[in-house]
Amino acid sequence: MAFNARKIIAATLILFSAGTVLPQASYALDEKQKQEIGDFIKEYLVANPEILLEAQKALKQKQADEQMAQAQAAITKNDKEIFQSPYDVTLGNPNGDVTIVEFYDYNCGYCKRALSDMETILENDKNVRFVLKELPILGPDSMAAHKVSTAFRAIAPEKYGEFHRALLGGEDRANEETAMAVATSLGVSEADMRKKMAENTQDDAVKVVYTLANDLGITGTPSYVVGKEAVYGAVGAEEIEAKVTNVRTCGKTVC
Repeated sequence: MAFNARKIIAATLILFSAGTVLPQASYALDEKQKQEIGDFIKEYLVANPEILLEAQKALKQKQADEQMAQAQAAITKNDKEIFQSPYDVTLGNPNGDVTIVEFYDYNCGYCKRALSDMETILENDKNVRFVLKELPILGPDSMAAHKVSTAFRAIAPEKYGEFHRALLGGEDRANEETAMAVATSLGVSEADMRKKMAENTQDDAVKVVYTLANDLGITGTPSYVVGKEAVYGAVGAEEIEAKVTNVRTCGKTVC
């Protein structure tokens, strides 16, 4: 044949997998022609099954590119809410030249393991600004812990790093009781905590972070924002540090 069957079939699979709507043709195939084309494609795929993997790989890359573009637009649009929110706490250098934002849940096992990544980054890089953005998505206990953490942050923001490390690094499940125990161990009375929790400012904080997560395409924790890129999952300190280095070098996470 005078055409490249592999390329044509791969392109067809990608188009239909992506839900592309093709323009209506100026002519219609009869039943015999449709059958011949169907038989040809079936025979070719049976003989060359690897083309399905090629199409799947291309589709995944297309979806990843679209997700990245969506996240970049959301970061630009919500710059203040992401990097300068009054509901968040900043660790590291408050005037650092690169900011890392972590979305986390105190009951997330991957977040607990990623705590050491944060510590490594802060130890290795004294010019990075690390923003903590709590995203309680793992049920009522996480929301209860969030209410305590928000109250503690309002009362003693200078101690929030200690609170964060103790609660996220603890073995017990985070809930109101365990979070309150951490808060009181750091010198804040339960009475003051209860009073602050009754103000319901937590509702404002969680609404903002849920909206941001949705705009950024974040469906799990931990997730990060570095520069203009959303990073999904516990990718490790080394990968995040590499992105920070690139931001300093060329202004992007990938140079």
